[in-house]
Amino acid sequence: MATIKKRGDSYSIRVSCGYNSKGKQMIQSMTWKPEEGMTTKQIEKEVNRQAVMFEEACNKGYQSKAIKFEVFAEQWFEEYAKPNLRNTTYERMLQLRGRIYPALGHMRMDKITPRQIQAFVNSLSREGANERTGKPLAPKTIRHNLSFVSDVFSYAVRMGVVSDNPCSKVTLPKDRHDEKKIYTPEQVQRFLNLLNDEPLKYRTFFNLMIYSGFRRGELLGLEWKDIDWDNYVISVRRTSNYTAEKGIYTDTTKTKKSQRSLKFPMVVMNLLRAFKAEQDEERERIGDKWQDYDRLFVKWDGRPMNLQSPYGWLKEFCEEHNFPFYGIHQFRHLHTSLLIGAGIDPTTVSGVLGHAQVSTTLNLYSHMFRENQVKACNAVANALSFNKPEPTPPKDPEPTVTTDNCNESDINRAKIICIKTGYGA
Repeated sequence: MATIKKRGDSYSIRVSCGYNSKGKQMIQSMTWKPEEGMTTKQIEKEVNRQAVMFEEACNKGYQSKAIKFEVFAEQWFEEYAKPNLRNTTYERMLQLRGRIYPALGHMRMDKITPRQIQAFVNSLSREGANERTGKPLAPKTIRHNLSFVSDVFSYAVRMGVVSDNPCSKVTLPKDRHDEKKIYTPEQVQRFLNLLNDEPLKYRTFFNLMIYSGFRRGELLGLEWKDIDWDNYVISVRRTSNYTAEKGIYTDTTKTKKSQRSLKFPMVVMNLLRAFKAEQDEERERIGDKWQDYDRLFVKWDGRPMNLQSPYGWLKEFCEEHNFPFYGIHQFRHLHTSLLIGAGIDPTTVSGVLGHAQVSTTLNLYSHMFRENQVKACNAVANALSFNKPEPTPPKDPEPTVTTDNCNESDINRAKIICIKTGYGA
């Protein structure tokens, strides 16, 4: 029900539009001013008509240009984000509210300027922006914050609340391109050797990760039916994900091109066969307690493994063996570096990694491709070095003449041969 209040020579009409994430009531308001010469009865009739029309418009999704950012963002979550975004992205956006709403939430959508958003973005790159570490936020996190604000404004443009998106004029702080830490070939060999004494489940997991470059969620989403045992091929068809609301759940792959099939060497397939036999024995052992999800990597009772389990196990493993710990994702970078180092072209590398576009691969691994370009230039330079002096052919060895068991005529004949061939007698 709309409420009407007289303020001077105009009327304020307010309509309740529910409550936001903090339980605060969201109000839409408008101001109506009667035309000169209207009687009291006419004014009363018209203001009530305006109130009814405004309430109906609010119920149909009318947006006042005076709406606050937080109020509209909550509507964006309900109307756009929830039905369209992946669950993991939606959850991440929800978490970003805690930093964005205090900075921009109280401001009117139509009054927020590029300078104000730029100031907010710049504040995220200063020391202390990360409350937990006291350091600036990671560049990826800053991008996520700006992306959230920009997505809300893009929706507001489509809904007619604002005329343009101020985020389009904002510049992100210069990215700090930290070198990705990956194992050297010698470290990989030692890592694999150390794995030989570990549980078969984790031996299989990390061998697969090294040989495939699969994402963690893709590995944990693998099912036994995804393995073509005859042709040594494994196919990625789904991922395993987690959100606080849903727990562990099966999801689609990150992109359409992330659905791919790769061929594996015999050493990996043998590990998988041994692991399958071990899992079958375990299923038989616990009987009715086993829950059949057909997953490769599971908990003790067959339920999908937690996403954090491989990370936690690897961290403890590295600490126990005094081995460098670079996280889980570095194995994907390691696999990529091996492909690029072997001279595999960017399009093929992109396909192996399941990137939606080749440009993604080139942007993420530009430094590795640059190193390969240097090698390529050197190879061409070596092949086209026409100015190098011709190599001097080796001289034929001097013939050796001995006089043992030779008569005088043989010795004279040998002297003549030496003279004719240019060798000294």
